Order: sequence, then C-alpha cells, then structure tokens
Amino acid sequence: MDLARLMTPDGPRYGLVDQARDTVRLLTLPAGPDAVAALADLTDPPAPAATGDTVPLATAKLLAPVVPGKVVVIGRNYGGRPDAADRLVIHLKPPTSVVGPDEPIVLTDLSQDVRYEGELAVVIGRTCRSVPPERAAPHVLGYTCANDVTAWDIGTDGGQWTKAKGMDTFCPLGPWISTDLDPAAALITTRINGEVRQKGSTAHLTRSTAVLVSEVSRLMTLLPGDVLLTGTPEGSAALAPEDTVTIDIDGLGTLRNPVAAPTDSRTTAP
Repeated sequence: MDLARLMTPDGPRYGLVDQARDTVRLLTLPAGPDAVAALADLTDPPAPAATGDTVPLATAKLLAPVVPGKVVVIGRNYGGRPDAADRLVIHLKPPTSVVGPDEPIVLTDLSQDVRYEGELAVVIGRTCRSVPPERAAPHVLGYTCANDVTAWDIGTDGGQWTKAKGMDTFCPLGPWISTDLDPAAALITTRINGEVRQKGSTAHLTRSTAVLVSEVSRLMTLLPGDVLLTGTPEGSAALAPEDTVTIDIDGLGTLRNPVAAPTDSRTTAP
C-alpha cells in the first residue's frame, strides 16, 4: 500500500495511491498530528476507509508524506565505502528541514559545498523504546525516498554536522510511504539533471533497517512520524542552482526536487 499526503481544498489529507490508475483516493482520516499512528493501526486489512473522492495523480499536489518530530540521520552505514563505520553514527535534522516532492532545495550562502545524498527513509508508525531487531517491524509504518542534503564544508569544519544537515529544505521526503517495500535489497539511484551519480542497494547497508530502529530506540524514544535516514551510497557531490535531483527507489517511486540559489525567504511549509 502506498500512502500519500496531499493538499486539498480542505487542507492536507492522506490518500491511497493507485499507480495503475494514476489516481489518489482520499482517506477519511485527516492528516493531523495523530494521523501516522492511526495509519499504522490501519495498514493491516481492512485497508483505511476511503471517501470515494479521487484525485488524478498527475495533478495532485503531493506534500512531504510525513511531518516528523525528529529526523535521525545514520552516517557511514554503507559497506564498501572507505568511511564506513563499525559503531553507530547518528546526527539530527529538525522538522523545519523537511520539504516534499517538487519543492526547491534552497542553497545557503554559508556553504560552498552543499551535497545531495540519496537514501531510503524509515517512517516510524508506533512508539518504540529499546525494541530488539526482531520486534522492530511492527513499529515501522513504511518507507520513503529521502535526500540528506548536507553542507559538507560546514560539517567537516570541526564536526558541525547538525548545522550542516539541519538547514531549511535540507531534507526532501517523498513521494509517498510504501508499507509493502522490502527494505533488505532496495536499489537506490540518484540522478542530477538526468545523469546517474549514485547507485547502490540497501543490501549493502552495514546495519539493516531493523537493527537501526533497534539501536536508535535504545538511545531515544521513537514516536509515530519520526524518520530514520539509513545512509547513502558513494557518489555524493555538490549541487548548483538550477540542478534537478531525482532519487529513485525500485518498488517505491521517485522523489524529484529542483535546486534554487540562496534566499532569505521560504514560501511553503512541510
């Protein structure tokens, strides 16, 4: 099941994506603060109740599929990378860094090296604290595409990674949440202006998604709507104004965002 969050005349709503029919069927469930926990309780049959109203997928204004309380960034988690870590490495992004599909990544004049990082994101569906890996799955609502945008020169200057990763628009998420994706061997492809720059499989993660949920939940309570970014393959490089970043995850979908020059304004909320 694919769960999208979209803007309607009545405000943000969740809907069921039917890719075969190119439609989104709106749910009776409003997209309020408690929506993710409610969706987690409804992902087992029967499916969430639909209103009967449908929106063409091509014209739907898709939003970030979740507004997280926190985004936990897992660092150096791909085997084969020269910087792969034996120990768990985490950073945090604030909710204000989140944007949805087709919203611009706004560069900052504080950095000369803002990089893309295509990743699989885990969306937490139920509160979890100190869960073992074998019990992690019931706490996960599903998965989405993510771009862990990072001001690399700020991060490498004394390890200021929260500053480097936490700026507005530095966490695109979308296009929707897949509850059926197998996270064990998902192929991730990042393109810049149509050219492949990153390609890797989650089969090469040093820690699986279940292990990540378990280890992070031992450090902090994970709440419904929280997001874990699981790590990026090799190939990250600098972005430039007017670039277009697309992140494809096989079996899930495509997240696309344009890149804009630095500005002091922000016109849309997550």
